[in-house]
Amino acid sequence: MSRTTVATIHLSALRANLARIRALSHGANIMAVVKADGYGHGLERVARALADADAFGVAAIADGLRLRAAGLRQRIVVLSGPDEAADLAEMRRLQLDAVIHHEAQLQWLEADRDSRPLRVWLKIDTGMHRLGFAPEQVAVVHDRLRALATLHDDIVLMTHFAASDEFDSTTTATQIARFDEVTRHLPGERCLSNSAGLLGWPAARSDWVRAGGLLYGLSVVAGKSGSELGFAPAMTLSSRLIAINRLRQGEKVGYAGTWTCPDDMDVGVISIGYGDGYPRSAASGTPVLIGGEFAYVIGRVSMDLITLDLRQAPSARLGDRAVLWGRGLPAERIADAAGTISYDLTCGMTKRVLFVED
Repeated sequence: MSRTTVATIHLSALRANLARIRALSHGANIMAVVKADGYGHGLERVARALADADAFGVAAIADGLRLRAAGLRQRIVVLSGPDEAADLAEMRRLQLDAVIHHEAQLQWLEADRDSRPLRVWLKIDTGMHRLGFAPEQVAVVHDRLRALATLHDDIVLMTHFAASDEFDSTTTATQIARFDEVTRHLPGERCLSNSAGLLGWPAARSDWVRAGGLLYGLSVVAGKSGSELGFAPAMTLSSRLIAINRLRQGEKVGYAGTWTCPDDMDVGVISIGYGDGYPRSAASGTPVLIGGEFAYVIGRVSMDLITLDLRQAPSARLGDRAVLWGRGLPAERIADAAGTISYDLTCGMTKRVLFVED
């Protein structure tokens, strides 16, 4: 094997995170959101590990097909619904739930003559202003859906929070109140909370909770790691130290020589780069864990390699395994250094990374 970059997926962490989410949900059904290939962890392996979930949330019908082919029998909710009228037949064949958020989708349903019942979720725009029917449209849309004999009667009412991670903001409280007002006289289960909503807004737990980032041990609150919120990382990304070079004070490191050695020092080289999904934007000073000691990225991240200041990791030896994020090193620390979020890191792994299960 010529490269040694490995993403280890901790199945026990996925299961433990789901159990904690269920405990926090106080009896609500749990939709495990597995879009973007299970947030980069692998769709099928994640879904099998989360087999106790009540439903799965996906972004595309193709993901629903993969889950059905893998033997998953739970409800599968396509979170943006059908993209064209022809999608309805495939959603019925696979027994997928459709989120309905736009007039065009409603018209496709009304024109459809397929007798196989389809489950739908009615999405209400309470302030996110991305997808969903405006509050003043909801009662009429709900009546139109209930009039269709081709749909199940149990329409789930849902919305999406714009700022649920801001626990002291009035935005989410306003959205909850707007949702309650619009749906007060409508039958059906309710679905409001995402991961951050579960943590910060008990009044929004309702009948369904859509859990995403927390399932993977990723933070949904600024300034906190997933571990600090009580969740275990489900991915550890690691590679190996393939060179240790002694450089002199004043010598420059990497492309364009953007980092200069302040002392005579050892510089390590690890076989990972943006060609593997490690963020090119990771700044000098981004931590890497080697044998329980922290080394720090110096110079530019290249396609295949990163260079490290080993002065704080004097025990590092050629061939040592280095953790880029995961157990012992929260992905949020890397994301902060790279100017992004932890979701972006785990979703960005490329095909040349070896995935293994633990």
